[in-house]
Amino acid sequence: MVAFLTLIITGLLTLTTYNGEVKGESSFSPNSLHYGIVIDCGSSGSRIYVYFWPPHSGNPQDLLNIQQLLDDEHKPVVKKISPGLSEYESHPEDASEHIKQLLLFAQDYIPKSKHKETPLYILATAGMRMIPKEAQDAIMQDLHQDVTQEFDFQVAENHFEVISGKTEGVYAWIAVNYALDRFSHSTNPDQLISIKLTDGNFHTRSRTVGMIDMGGGSVQIAFEVTDEEQIKDIPKELMAEFSLGCQDSDIEHTYRVYVTTFLEYGANSAIERYQNGLLENSSSTEKARVSKKKKMIPDPCLPPGMPLTVETEQGESQLLVGSGNYVECKTRLEFLLNLTVPCQFKPCSMNGVHQPPIDFAQSSFYGFSEFWYTMEDVYRMGGLYKFSSFEKRPRYECIKSAWMSIVLHKGFRFPESFSRFQSAQLISDKDVQWTLGALIYRTRFLPLRDIKHSMQTYPAAPSKARLFYNEYLIVVCFIVVLAAIFLYMKRLRLCPRSAAISRVPSMSYFMTEENQMEQGVHYVKGHGYL
Repeated sequence: MVAFLTLIITGLLTLTTYNGEVKGESSFSPNSLHYGIVIDCGSSGSRIYVYFWPPHSGNPQDLLNIQQLLDDEHKPVVKKISPGLSEYESHPEDASEHIKQLLLFAQDYIPKSKHKETPLYILATAGMRMIPKEAQDAIMQDLHQDVTQEFDFQVAENHFEVISGKTEGVYAWIAVNYALDRFSHSTNPDQLISIKLTDGNFHTRSRTVGMIDMGGGSVQIAFEVTDEEQIKDIPKELMAEFSLGCQDSDIEHTYRVYVTTFLEYGANSAIERYQNGLLENSSSTEKARVSKKKKMIPDPCLPPGMPLTVETEQGESQLLVGSGNYVECKTRLEFLLNLTVPCQFKPCSMNGVHQPPIDFAQSSFYGFSEFWYTMEDVYRMGGLYKFSSFEKRPRYECIKSAWMSIVLHKGFRFPESFSRFQSAQLISDKDVQWTLGALIYRTRFLPLRDIKHSMQTYPAAPSKARLFYNEYLIVVCFIVVLAAIFLYMKRLRLCPRSAAISRVPSMSYFMTEENQMEQGVHYVKGHGYL
């Protein structure tokens, strides 16, 4: 009985050691983890991000569990340097020295034994897109040549490149939905949607969310389109079709996303365009007043009475004085949306660009960058107080909030009653950057390696459906032990006392009846021998 109980308990506790899930970095040693590096080369500087992921679950339906690496103080391993790569247009041979300091910083957080298998991606965005193609190639060639000589990170030909605005938008969309766990197999009926696959069958999976990111120079929008009729009407340059599955034949993880970028529609560019228009029209407006020293132009987007000196394209100084009229400010900004541009493929959003209809009753959207700063963290100046800097902030917050509002409602045509738009800086306490989406997409084939290794090592590994969670196994184990003890005690009560049992050899107890001699045994004084 004791041996039987020991066997049951041991078996149950063995099952609890594996439940098919990865709990986090603490469950694995650094040498069992995999690492990846992405450098975002923007217009104002370059920023490096270090990510890690534990071994793949072995389920072809699961993505890698990629997370941002944290230092000893539980802060993300991130570093930014200036200027941007585009500043090396005239001397590309110095670009590698610029990036080198970022790689020296990152390599200290990754075990040396993992360097050769750690993929490195250097991806440039808006700043590099503005310089000639020859200069782009020269900078990337210098990086590829020098970085591969000085560092052991895994590098391929397409790891160093200038990505398009469309690609950047897709990466950002992937990162947002990954952080929200929208690529997993949800059982929440409110998040499920039926998708028609390319083979004609239907597949039920999680509903994804849309993303709007308003930076300083541009604004991007990206959302999934599932209606086949709508997809036919969308120009190819506005659609991105891609798979996040670990095999090209995995059509269940194929997504078709509408994505577009509006250059000069970012908050800072909009302010500059607005002020230039204000200056050009000042000579003909009746509200312009001329003082003895300089012309004062009323600006409805500035707080009442606040002065702001701006410089014209001719290098002259002009004084703007706030009138603080929010409604008039929005009216003047609306002109910058270029809503009167002919729409070739209806319906359109801004500047004559086609935008497919959005099911606002079912869709959810997240807004980033200026949407977050304007709605939540207006001043962005926590910490050390500085009067001169603090006084400048109100000059632009009114116009930024007005611009954000008309872009959302007049440009992208979101109804004012729409309640599924949420501004965010963090999702699940994670800083969501397009670099995460880039790594997810570019490493999507890596699970095949772990799956193959898992099949070789564990040819009959149990599926998740057959495994219980630790909590339930402990309860089951406890119940089995109690039941076994109860049955054992009950058996003891049913058995006769030892005084009523004739003493016989153990083998005789199972082979003969009471007071009956066992064949082949000779008894002498109550004891038998062969």
